[in-house]
Parts: sequence; C-alpha cells; structure tokens
Amino acid sequence: MNGVQAKDGPVSPEPWKDEERSQPLILAIDTASSCSAVALTRGSVVTGQVVASLSLNSSVTHSRRLLTAIDWLLSESGTDWQDVDGLAVSLGPGSFTGLRIGMATAKGLVTATQKPLLGVSTLDALALNCSGERLICAVLDARKKEVYACFYRYDLQGIPRRDGSIRVLSPQRLAEEIQQPVLFVGDAVMLYGEFWQEALGTRFVSAPRTLHYPCASALGLLAGEMLQQDQCLDPATAAPLYVRASDAELSLGAVAR
Repeated sequence: MNGVQAKDGPVSPEPWKDEERSQPLILAIDTASSCSAVALTRGSVVTGQVVASLSLNSSVTHSRRLLTAIDWLLSESGTDWQDVDGLAVSLGPGSFTGLRIGMATAKGLVTATQKPLLGVSTLDALALNCSGERLICAVLDARKKEVYACFYRYDLQGIPRRDGSIRVLSPQRLAEEIQQPVLFVGDAVMLYGEFWQEALGTRFVSAPRTLHYPCASALGLLAGEMLQQDQCLDPATAAPLYVRASDAELSLGAVAR
C-alpha cells in the first residue's frame, strides 16, 4: 500500500462525501401561496446545499399536486424515505387553505415515516432569499388591503434574524414606520411596490422579482438549522401561523356575540 497502513478499518476514498452525509437531509414543503414548492436540502444555512427543488405556480390546487410533486422529487433525486432526516413545512403566514393543506400533508407523512417535523415561518424563508447589511422587510399579500410583514437583519453567521414580530397591517401603516433604506421582498411588492416607491422614495428598494415567491429550499436550510438544535414540533399539536383570524372565524364570532 505504498508504505501507508490503514487504521481502524477501510478509509473512504472520498472522505468529503462522508462529511456531507453527516449533514441532515430535509424534505421541505411550502404551500403558503399559490405556488406549490418542495425541496430536498442537506445541512443548514451556512454550510448547506440544495439537493433538488421543484416549484409549480398554477390554478391546480395544492391538494391535487403536492404528493405527486414529492414523489417526483424523491424519485428523480434518487432519494428513499429512509435517507430523509426530517420534514419541514411552512407555518405561514399565508393562504389559510394552503397552510392547512401543507400542515395536514406534513403530519400525515411524519406519522407514516416517523420522521421529525419542523416548522418554519414563510417570512423567515423569504428573508433568506436576500442578503447584505441592509434592513430587510419580508411582505406577503394578506388580502383585505393588508400585508403580512416582518423586518430582518443578517447576523454575523449569515442568518437572517427577526427585528420585531410578524404582523398584519396596511401598506400605508408599514410605510409610516420606515425611516431608513429597506430591501422589500415578497409577493406584496408586486401589488404595493408602486405605492411604497412613491411614499418612501430612496428608502424603498425592491428585491429582484424572481425572489418574491417563497422558496422551499430556503425553508429546508432553515429547518436543517432547527433540527441540529432539536427544535422539532409535536405533530399532535402543530398548527399553522395564521397571524389573524379567518373570515369563517370572524363570522362565527359575530354570530356568537
């Protein structure tokens, strides 16, 4: 062996692959918007990678395409369920129906496979689409002429951290709070970008249009970080983050009064 003696059994000819496999493999599901997105990611935000990703934005409902998309992603990437270390789902905020479908699907899969369940905010994943030192505002259309919004700053490790809480408010109210240049990202920019541009001037900066939709791969990398810190959800009690009551709940409350 050219003078080299093997120790403690055979040595991998490609040790970097062993290190790669030691990182958690996450199957991520995002149904918070009209776009169904699934991804396989390995590792966490700082050192992770995207193994495979699929997004579909069409009029077909999430319930009709989600499981098919997952099967296709696993098959085409050559991944078996036994290889998956955890399943991540978007908690919201976002479409109430989409969030319920995503959560129900994730709960069914973790019950069948006994994999850990991880929940990630839709806005947290959106913020990861951006980078830099500028303050970030992730915004999603909440309908009723309102937006879901949260501010973020990147920490020294390169991970976006919330600078405040997730809220639902009017575009006007959000603009009134901004006193410095802010990078906006999310589908609400496509609805209210012109208004914010006029109201804020140089304080409004828009991320590229391709970044305005939630990304399942970003969700998966954030979930990888959570799995390494054992921040898992209990499938029995896990619920979406709606931020505000649904129309049905508001109507029921009005009737009760």
